[in-house]
Amino acid sequence: MAWLLLIIAGLTEIVWAIGLKEANGFTELVPSIITIVFLVVSFFIFAKAMKTIPIGTAYAIFTGIGAAGTVIVGILWFHEEVSFGKLFFLGVLLIGIIGLKLVDDEEEVA
Repeated sequence: MAWLLLIIAGLTEIVWAIGLKEANGFTELVPSIITIVFLVVSFFIFAKAMKTIPIGTAYAIFTGIGAAGTVIVGILWFHEEVSFGKLFFLGVLLIGIIGLKLVDDEEEVA
């Protein structure tokens, strides 16, 4: 259950990160409210997940999901530049997230 919470927390991080851009320096009311609500929700869920997941693993995965998701949304929604380098390092980031999850599972079994 904690891993599902961590994934949800990472996904909500994407929402508030995009909200920061849309809030235009907190000058736009609705995007600002959405950003603040998702910030609170994201960290609340993240804190719940950290009750059983080691903090280093949890934080790396949380921010990794947020960073990777925000890059993908930036490309798809904001038409940001797509380059081989960006896609390559996005892949490296995703492999790192998966690797941390796998290593953490191995430590629980041992």
